[in-house]
This record gives sequence, structure tokens and C-alpha cells, in this order.
Amino acid sequence: MVIGAGIVGLCCATYLQRDGRKVVVIDPGGPGEGATYGNAGGLNGSSIVPVAMPSVLAKVPHWLIDPAGPLSIRLRYLPRLLPWLYRFVRAGRPELVREQARALRGLLAPSVDMYRALAASVGAGQLIQRSGLVMVYRNDASFAADAGANRLRSANGVVIEELSRDELRQLEPALSPSYARARLISENGYCRSPLRLAQSLAQALVVNGGEIRRERAEGFAVADGRVAAVLTASGQVPAAAVVVAAGAHSKPLAARLGENVPLDTERGYHAMIKDPEVAPRLPIMEMDGKFVATPMEEGLRMAGTVEFAGLDAAPNWRRAQVLLRQGQAMFPGLARAIGEERVSVWMGFRPSMPDSLPVIGPARGAPNAFLAFGHGHVGLVGAPMTGRTVADLIAGQPPTIDVAPFRAARFD
Repeated sequence: MVIGAGIVGLCCATYLQRDGRKVVVIDPGGPGEGATYGNAGGLNGSSIVPVAMPSVLAKVPHWLIDPAGPLSIRLRYLPRLLPWLYRFVRAGRPELVREQARALRGLLAPSVDMYRALAASVGAGQLIQRSGLVMVYRNDASFAADAGANRLRSANGVVIEELSRDELRQLEPALSPSYARARLISENGYCRSPLRLAQSLAQALVVNGGEIRRERAEGFAVADGRVAAVLTASGQVPAAAVVVAAGAHSKPLAARLGENVPLDTERGYHAMIKDPEVAPRLPIMEMDGKFVATPMEEGLRMAGTVEFAGLDAAPNWRRAQVLLRQGQAMFPGLARAIGEERVSVWMGFRPSMPDSLPVIGPARGAPNAFLAFGHGHVGLVGAPMTGRTVADLIAGQPPTIDVAPFRAARFD
């Protein structure tokens, strides 16, 4: 039984099924309709820099007072967030940052190759592109300020090519000439439609004998210390083993399995332009505004920003409008006025841990229960290795990566 039909849960289910197991996926929503739907699409093995870098912590006060900044915290939510923020600041110590980056590299680096195989096997191979990623900077000062993060990438085997203004213009002529410098990471790729990828995996799962149930998991029935079934409003669903991959909704389920994890939600936004006048040939990350512009099947997607407001507050659609304006500034060839029929906006919940590492591994409350959530900004890119790792753990096989850095017990 896999709880969660996002990309992490579907990758877990896919690898479990390929190991010969009967798989049931349970989720109140449709496959890929949560955080997966609005993802920026990046398959970046280079995304190993923890969010709580010292350079980031120094910028937080300015971001919080800037209405167009990449970070927002709603004041009503701040008291509930304080314990998470305390852990977040502590996670930014240099020695911990280095350990976190090493762990993330093992989880993320194989992503493009793993997705190529997965997508091809379900008839969606055209969705996965090894395109590279360009990180752009408005001035030499911001380029220099990012040097620490790039040293961390380089120390973990990421090859980075520095581009001058002229080289950037040759690579992406649609970009605004206001960008002074850039860095190109050629190993990275992207998915042209995270939703369609998730739906393709789900369809293949069902065709191959799996089941997807539109229900909400509410708890567990335990017998002889093991999970015997998942509880839903309609009754009990028997389970030989259970994987909690419910994204931002995983915390109460993990608690029922004996794990009190500091999971919170970063509310992310995107703005999508259908039939854009211009678009980049590969994903562009704007390092000053902390957002990504990605050429998708459905149009040009600008995704990013972080808002802490919990799971229940209404969306602040001004955050999406900021992304739209930033995209228009990035690509001057886009129309200044775009009709509502061409623009769609979205808000979703990134499941985030304060140390930027997901929780992957067995739950202490039952030997047949496993956790796979908390991927934050790297849910799409981290999903295939997470799925393979969980399947190996359930099979009693040694996983490819060291799961120790991802254990829930690190927060005891």
C-alpha cells in the first residue's frame, strides 16, 4: 500500500510493482494533481544546495519586507512555524550543510537517466529532456555572492560552466540583455509535463494489475506490532506493507507510526502563459528573484517563491502575479498585456523539512511501515531514487544510496 499519488508515491509504487508486488495507491486526489502538477519541471542533479545556507539566511530579513521577494510568512502562522524556523537556522551550520549536500547528490544525480527509462517504459519518453540549466544573474555582485553555493556543487561533482553576457545572449537570445552573467550546468534536464508523467505512470500501474483508490488515509490498523490495514472513511484496506508518501499531508500519518517529524509546507506558486510569443530553449533559473522559467508542453511556466501559511489559508494570488511580471521582465518579447484566457495560476504545497533532506526509510512504529516524504523543492528530481530505495528496503535488499542521512530519527 502506498499512501500518496504524487510523483514520489507513484515512483515508489512503480518500483514495488516491478519487484513483483501487488500495489494499491490511495489518495483523495487524482494522480499528480497535487504539488506534482505545478512543479517547475527541473530534473537537476545539481540541486544539492540546502535552503538554509548562511548566505540565504542573511537575505531573509530583506525578502520578508519586499512584496515581490521570494519569501513570505503570514504573521498568523508565525507562532506555529517558530520551532521549524529554529531547526532551519541550526541546519545552516557549515559542517551540516556539507553533509546535507553530499546526501542530496546521491539522491538526485541519477534522476535524468532513471526518468528516461521510466518514461520510455510507459510511452512518455518524449517528456524527459537532458537540456541543461542556465542560472542567470543581473550583476557581477549577485554572480559573486553565489560562489559559495557553486563551490558546494563543484565539491560534489557538478560541472559548472561560466558564461559571459555575450555567451548568454548567443545561448538564449530571447533573454533580457539586463543579465550580466550566467552559469550553465549541462548535466541537468527537465520534464515537459510533470502531470502527464504522473498520469502515465499511474495508467501503467493500473494496466499492470495495480489499483488506485480515491480515498483519504486516516490511520492504521495494527496487529502484532505490524500495520495490517490502512483506515479510510469507507473501512479498512488490507496492507502487507505501507509507504507514507503523502507529501505535505504526511505528518499525522507518520506520527501514528511513531515518528514525530518537523514537517511543514512551503506554499509554492506558478504562472503559466499559453502560446507565449517567445520562450527559452531550456530552463532558466533567475538567481536574484529565485524563480525558474521552463518551456512546458502547455506553455511557458514561471514557478517559485516560498510562502509559509500552512495548509488551510487561502492562496495569495499576488504571489503568482509577481511571477508573471518577473517572467515578462526576463523575456521582453512577451506581451505586456496578456488576456486571462492565456494565463493560468496555481498554488500548491511543498512538503519541507528544515534541513532540506527528505525523510526516507523505515518507521519505528512498525517493521512493515516506511516513510518517503519531505522533499521540498526536489520532489520531482528526487522521486525515482526515492522509489527505488523504498522498494529495496521493503525487499530487504541493500539500497543504492545510504539512507542514514534521511532517517526520521535525526530529529530526536
